Parts: sequence; C-alpha cells; structure tokens
Amino acid sequence: MDGKTVVLTGANTGIGKQTTLELAKRGARVVMACRDAARGEAAREEILAETDGRGELDVREVDLSSLASVRAFAEKTNAELPRIDVLINNAGIFPQKGWKTVDGFEAQFGVNYLGPFLLTNLLLDKLRASAPSRIVHLTSMLHTKGTLDFESFRGEKPYKATAAYNQSKLANLVFSNELSRRLEGTGVTSNAVHPGTISTDITREMPWVVRKLVGFMFKDVAVGAKGPVLVATDPALADASGRYWKETTETEPSAEARDPAVASRLWEQSVRFCGLT
Repeated sequence: MDGKTVVLTGANTGIGKQTTLELAKRGARVVMACRDAARGEAAREEILAETDGRGELDVREVDLSSLASVRAFAEKTNAELPRIDVLINNAGIFPQKGWKTVDGFEAQFGVNYLGPFLLTNLLLDKLRASAPSRIVHLTSMLHTKGTLDFESFRGEKPYKATAAYNQSKLANLVFSNELSRRLEGTGVTSNAVHPGTISTDITREMPWVVRKLVGFMFKDVAVGAKGPVLVATDPALADASGRYWKETTETEPSAEARDPAVASRLWEQSVRFCGLT
C-alpha cells in the first residue's frame, strides 16, 4: 500500500482502528474520518506508536448523522487529496433507543447507510480519477434477517433496534451491489464485507450484562479487520466487484440484496433524500 491513500470512516475505534493500523503497517496514507476529532487524534498517536511511524495518518472530522457534515468533509477531502485509492465505509451505530438524525431520518438508516451513500457518491469522481480504486462497505450477516421497509426510513414506525440494524446492513449490501453495476468499466470496484461477530464499541448502549457476554463470546477486532484489509489490498481482487465476504470467505448474500428492482428503488429514494442529481 505504499503511496496509496485510503479514506476510512470510524477509524478511531474497534474494527476501524484495527484496520487503520493494518493499512499503516503496509505503508498507506489513511485519512481517519472520525466523529470526534480528539478521540481520532488519540487513536492516531496509539497507532503510530505501534507502527514505529510507518504510514501516514490524517484525522478529519465528519458526522455521518448530518448530511451537511458529510458534504463539508467530502468537499475538503476532494480539494486536498490528489487521489483516493480506497474508500472504506466502516462506521456504524446500534442504538437501543430510537432517535432521528438532524435531517429527520431514523438514526441507523441515516448513519449506517445514508451518510455513507452520500459520502461515496461525493467522492466518486476522485475515485474514478484514481482508478484502479476500490470501495469497501462493511455490512453484516444479519442482513439476511432484514428487509427494506421503505415506509420506515424517517422513523415513521415503532422503533426496534435489531430490525433497524438489520435493515441498515441490508441497505449497505444493496448499495454495494448496485454501485458495482453502475461503476462497471470505470476501474472502480465495490464490494461488501461482514467482518465477523466482533466485540466493539457498537454495543456500548446495551445493558452491562449483555456487553460482558459479548466481550466473552465475540471475536477480537484483529479478526474483524482481516476481511476489510483483504478486500481493500489483495492484488488478486483487483478486478473483483459486486461480491460479498463473510470475514475472509466469499459467499452469497440474500436474495433481496441481489434484487435489481429493490436496488433501483433504494438508489432513487436515496438520491432524493441526499439532494443529489
């Protein structure tokens, strides 16, 4: 990854932090897109200490729950980065109580899916200009338990945390596959990864007992970073696109994730939500 630039959301904690570490070890420049700049800087110092200064880390603030923040981040990134070789949409939330983003969307739909949708589209020109380049979306095997309820995106229905999470992860995978189709022939690939059942801060709002069980039963973040790092860096996957990995094993997503009609409808609605042309 020497000489290559990676933009990675949620880079200061969990799988994102571990992925940043692994990419820095390989010599990449990583733009650490974090909601909290101070925590991002603390993570940056810790990572550099582990890599003996190898790799270049640049912390930038972005709040995926705000479309205005995403636009500001993308504008600055496009203006200042000469190239983007890899975009990794890693950041995610799993709130136990329902809330809405500043733009009026159910939080998990807004943060886990819609923010990354807008960010990816705003960085696409730079990714095309940097081709061959890659986009990696973190999803979950729980997408198989979800379905896209187009009447729930603005929080119109009673909130169920797990259902909202499953829906957002399905949306990530639908987006990844549709983006792959739209980018065919451009040299930009789009793939999705389920990192595994990993113990991360995403469980921070769960009851203490549940968090303890998760910490005991789930895998370490070092395991969770293997899939995204593989798909982002492996030379053998340079032309792979529209595919899905569970950890480091390629597998088939759900039927809904592969449905072109569902993908087209989600894309069109997302474009309207984000005010894109």
